[in-house]
Amino acid sequence: MGEKKKRTLRVEYDKEIKIEFHGAQITSDAGLLPYRELDEALNLTEMSAALLIDPRTGGNKQHSFLAMLRQSICSRLAGYEDVNDAERLRVDPAMRFAIGGRAKEKNAASTSEMGRFETEMLSLKKNLNTLMALPGIWVDRVREHKPPDEIILDMDSSESETYGNQQGSAYNGYFKRNCYHPLFLFNQDGDIERAMLRRGNVHSAKYWKRVLVPAVERYKDMDIKKYFRGDAAFADPDIYEYLEEEGYLYAIRLKSNNVLMEKVRHLTDARPVGRPSREPKVFYESFDYQAASWKKPRRVVAKVEWHADELFARVGFIVSNRTISARKVVKFYNGRGTAEQWIKEGKNAVKWTKLSCRNFRDNQTRLQLFALAYNLGNFLRRLALPRSVKHWSLTTLREKLIKIGAKVIRHARYAVFQMAEVAVSRKLFKQILDNIRKLYVLRPCVSCRGAPSATG
Repeated sequence: MGEKKKRTLRVEYDKEIKIEFHGAQITSDAGLLPYRELDEALNLTEMSAALLIDPRTGGNKQHSFLAMLRQSICSRLAGYEDVNDAERLRVDPAMRFAIGGRAKEKNAASTSEMGRFETEMLSLKKNLNTLMALPGIWVDRVREHKPPDEIILDMDSSESETYGNQQGSAYNGYFKRNCYHPLFLFNQDGDIERAMLRRGNVHSAKYWKRVLVPAVERYKDMDIKKYFRGDAAFADPDIYEYLEEEGYLYAIRLKSNNVLMEKVRHLTDARPVGRPSREPKVFYESFDYQAASWKKPRRVVAKVEWHADELFARVGFIVSNRTISARKVVKFYNGRGTAEQWIKEGKNAVKWTKLSCRNFRDNQTRLQLFALAYNLGNFLRRLALPRSVKHWSLTTLREKLIKIGAKVIRHARYAVFQMAEVAVSRKLFKQILDNIRKLYVLRPCVSCRGAPSATG
């Protein structure tokens, strides 16, 4: 039979074991294929590439703009947040087939090519502006398949730790570290509507218009109920007035002050009569209040909690233009806690805190690519997952679905992915693909710049 060029490796404890390496015939990310299928069903990256500008001239282009965009997004979905990983991923069969086109037969883009793509091509001012709008455009595309009954926007900020002399890095007293201070806008489904990178020492609500206004404009003509939630950082009369003009119902936390505390003094002066129970005793109060910077009085809801092991009551205030009961206003506001959970998922699943470029604009570009990868992952979770695994987080999806090992066998007409059936069974994988196929009914026409067109 002849001897192999590379001898097998052995272990001493069990002589029956032989270890072989087959390079591009094996992949650890075969679960990227359903994400690529969803991308194709919704036509997301193809539509996006048509909206972006390829600054390269001449016909000698080894990799298309679309292919490199797909590679950037797929790499981040699989947990490879740095372009240095492209040198290995360029020969990975799952990555090559997820990208499609020329990459299937040859290699995908290298580290240097991906670095130039992200820091030179996408960071151009026109491309960066389009890139910041793409998360919202993708959300609109999904909503063509599933129109919403209402829209709830949650705005929150986060921190992305910085190292060294990065542009825009500054010490933030709240986070107690040098960082960037990105701002995110989510909808009730956990999709990112818009994201923006900011200097580390800016106020949490700084540049809120650049994030909120484009999203509000997109939903302007939709005849549905519209809501907004935010923490105390967004307790700004300019925000109240803007939301009221646009017809949004809001619930925004207020910082406590002496005037507000005086309004609920009858609930906080003395503990409730009787033996304290294990569950806290909660009281709600609603009243009109006008701060010095407000042009008119607004409704404020107070929540007073008495806990058995605490001497003083916990008091929280929410300003809202909703007319429902005080208890329901508090319940509605508490729903914004999910936005904090989505930020944690973005940090853990797609690692969007990995903003290691020296240039601030390059890091702004990287944040937008992370946002697109996050949205694609969230689309699959809420549109394609069967009910039995609907609770899976993006991190769980990466570890159990994307990280499926497979052996790839090439034939003349086919490439067969022989998948490992460990965390995800064939039945579950088939259900995911079947759910994605239902989305092929309506696809956008690229020549019409993203306008939808019916295809059989």
